[in-house]
Amino acid sequence: MGGDTSYSYLQLEPYTLGNIIIDETENISQKWLDNDYYVMTLGLNHQTAVSTFNFGGLYSRYVGDHFGTLLWGQNISNALPKHRFYENQGIKTEGSFFAKATQKISDKIIGFIDLQVRGVNYSIEGIIAGPSKLSVDDQLIFFNPKAGLTFKPSEDQSIYFSYAKAQREPNRTDYENGAPKPEKLNDFELGWRIKKEKIQVQANLYWMEYQDQLVLTGAIDEVGAPIRQNVGESRRLGAEVDASIQLADQWLWKPNLAFSSNKNLDFYFKRDGILQNLGETQLAFSPNVVLGNALIFAPSTRFQIGLLSKYVGKQYMGNIDAENSTLAAYFVSDLNAVFTWQPKRWVKEIQWSTIINNIFNLKYESNGYFFTYDDTWSLPGQVTTIEGAGYYPQAGIHFLTGLKLIPFRTYKLG
Repeated sequence: MGGDTSYSYLQLEPYTLGNIIIDETENISQKWLDNDYYVMTLGLNHQTAVSTFNFGGLYSRYVGDHFGTLLWGQNISNALPKHRFYENQGIKTEGSFFAKATQKISDKIIGFIDLQVRGVNYSIEGIIAGPSKLSVDDQLIFFNPKAGLTFKPSEDQSIYFSYAKAQREPNRTDYENGAPKPEKLNDFELGWRIKKEKIQVQANLYWMEYQDQLVLTGAIDEVGAPIRQNVGESRRLGAEVDASIQLADQWLWKPNLAFSSNKNLDFYFKRDGILQNLGETQLAFSPNVVLGNALIFAPSTRFQIGLLSKYVGKQYMGNIDAENSTLAAYFVSDLNAVFTWQPKRWVKEIQWSTIINNIFNLKYESNGYFFTYDDTWSLPGQVTTIEGAGYYPQAGIHFLTGLKLIPFRTYKLG
């Protein structure tokens, strides 16, 4: 980071130079990670003509040292080289076990049940940038069951229904920005698949009920990481369709679409100093419509070119349906070409690929941030909530090209 930074942030003692107190400085600092991750897994499978049983487990331990060093400062007095202005350690230990059984109930019906138990021990101790002390000691146990049925009316079709309960712990950034709780999800899904010679389609309906979902607030921290918070009850429901259709010998069409409703059901927000229940609001960064399309022309096995398009509907960067937090809908297209050459000498195959992104040079933003703060000084005795937003404009037309060489033989060490 650069610019004037307070001595308090850099963990330095102010000093006096003549009649001036020096308590800030231009500086260059770095933030570091030193991580170790250990994993052990085990698995056991048993299969018969009509059933399959899978058992497994995992143990992991993650140790992460986080620290910041001051590389240079214009006015840093007698600070030692590479002075550490914060330092903390996070340790995450996880143990899990699962048992899954799949059973053929009849010629057309298959059922499954999957039971998982996860235990997580999450601890963080030390000073984070600011400076402020961070102390976390969470022991969490989750039971995550899943079950489902698949009905096959014919060899090329299947219909399935499933239920899953999932629970997940907060991440480190969540702990740094508050006192988060684990999120809980009940997920119901109904789907249909068809696979024929020239057409493949998969359609899926989902209903997801959340408790304490960790949702994006739109705000970002000092290093640009998105900030999340727990909300009470929330819901995501929608329909998804993916298809692959052979239009002709040389033409392939691959459309996909997703329509959804993504809502906070009882969202509270403090506006102008008064806590308000906004009721149903749109979940941040959750467009209700996403459409994709790929039209591919392959005149030979050596060459193909495809037009790739995507439409993303309007979305909010916050959870209060503020127009100032809107990301407008956009439609963007790319062009991708791949040429394969087999020279039969030197190398087995040469593959050249080029993608031209945003071929219509569209000006759009696909991401950004949103924040609010309370103004208590403009009007004495009155609190006014101020909204602010920033946007990340995307690149205009640009391209990427690459060359891949495949040798005749590959060698394996050991």
